[in-house]
Amino acid sequence: YRVQGRVQGVGYRHFAASRASAFGLSGWVRNEPDGSVLVVVDGTDERLDRFRNVLAKGPRGARVTGVIDEEIPEGSVSSGRFEVRYW
Repeated sequence: YRVQGRVQGVGYRHFAASRASAFGLSGWVRNEPDGSVLVVVDGTDERLDRFRNVLAKGPRGARVTGVIDEEIPEGSVSSGRFEVRYW
């Protein structure tokens, strides 16, 4: 997912990582140069739908204006854990 809005500098990456771990999802999250946050995640359709809804709300201080679904290449997610990535 590409999350747009005021999502950098408000703890969004750690919020996403915490929620993804709680849902038992694997993947990663990082800030993007354009001000968005990229969330690459793998899991069941039901858990991904619930996670997407959480991403759309964000943490206190964030103002999410959009969550865009993006396709990723196979193998972009290492199974088993969710991590915050830094440049």
